[in-house]
Amino acid sequence: MRHLPLFFDLAGRKVVVVGEGTAADRRAETVRSAGAQVSRIAGATVADFRGAAAAFVATGTLESDTAAQRAAKAAGVPVNVADRPALCDFILPAIVDRDGVVVAISTGGASPTLASVLRSRIEAALPERIGALAKLARTFRAQADALIPDPARRRGFWRRLVEGPAARLVLAGDEAGARRVALGELDAIRCRLAPVGIAHIVGAGPGDPDLLTLRAAQLLQEADAILHDELVPAAILGRARRDAELIPVGKRAGWKERGVPGWAQADIEAELVRRVRAGQTVVRLKAGDPFIFGRGGEEVEALRAAGLPVSVVPGVTAALGCAASAGIPLTHRRLASAVTFVTGHRADGSRDEAWPALAAHGHTLAIYMGATEAASVRDRLLDAGAAPTTPVAIVENGTRPDERVSTGRLSDLARLAATHTRGDAGPSLLIVGEVAALAAAADQPLLAEVS
Repeated sequence: MRHLPLFFDLAGRKVVVVGEGTAADRRAETVRSAGAQVSRIAGATVADFRGAAAAFVATGTLESDTAAQRAAKAAGVPVNVADRPALCDFILPAIVDRDGVVVAISTGGASPTLASVLRSRIEAALPERIGALAKLARTFRAQADALIPDPARRRGFWRRLVEGPAARLVLAGDEAGARRVALGELDAIRCRLAPVGIAHIVGAGPGDPDLLTLRAAQLLQEADAILHDELVPAAILGRARRDAELIPVGKRAGWKERGVPGWAQADIEAELVRRVRAGQTVVRLKAGDPFIFGRGGEEVEALRAAGLPVSVVPGVTAALGCAASAGIPLTHRRLASAVTFVTGHRADGSRDEAWPALAAHGHTLAIYMGATEAASVRDRLLDAGAAPTTPVAIVENGTRPDERVSTGRLSDLARLAATHTRGDAGPSLLIVGEVAALAAAADQPLLAEVS
């Protein structure tokens, strides 16, 4: 390591910036953001540098840069010269600043471009509200230090604060809730009680592990237990922490008829409450988005009713992911100006009054869990006035390596769905509307009729 990374307190101190132009302006703005008193000069003498904490030189010419560097050195001031590592006492790293949480990246002057690329990657990985988490820690530092004299226990508290329930609430924007959790943990330590955990209701997306959100991926690495739907693929569960407990709590079509035991919704909610009360960090992992036919709202209500912390991490909605993977735009300027998400299990007789609107021309219908109800969906839409020639598509295992797409017309929907309801079939999404003809697997005659 050629350069020792240090964070220098410049608040209220004099810093000299020599030069004009973009490079000098950037350096002046950077040190000013750290609270320094910036002195801008064009030329430099030894007297200009006296009393300064640091100097930055960016005149643009080797002769002027060298003269300013020598003057700073004569005054005993450490100096940085833009793009001239040989003249530098210190170098200026690429900086990521998240409201007080600062990450500095340096390649020792070998490749500023590489440092910039690494900065972009770190910026993408760091939560936007990480600075608020640092402020929360500062708020409780004096209390924690006074209450927990043992260094090992104190480190455990701080680790939990920055990785546990309070941290997740801060990152989700609930700073008041985070403070309540932190105070509760301090009270638990005072009373020698076990701390309360947190539940995260997380969307796993349509199936491709690369479509997990960054926050979802982070939580899979932090969870003590993951309660997951049956439809969450093994590739996504493989992203979990190695020692996390995986609990399948989902249900598949036909299980009840075959006598396969499953989890009732009330049982899932009770298990979430039990584990959070026991101090665990729990991820409730749902295929797609937890608030689109995922019953995530009911689980949030149960946890809040129990007075327990909970956060929600949305996922890529299954309809959006599957349609995009199959090349189907759910809205299209010429073909569809509206889209509705419905569940196929509601198609057999409930809410009949909605079907005329759903059958309207220029309206896309995305039907979840609809393959087993294909005949009922077809009949309801035809009875409501939809044309028998309306294009349809069935996307099975959307976004996954074994994705399969079938296309045809509404009148033939039941026959098409038959191949997607066999025993080993994966989850399927039905898309009804003119846009379905744009599927990557659609045949040319059907495209010709639509155009």
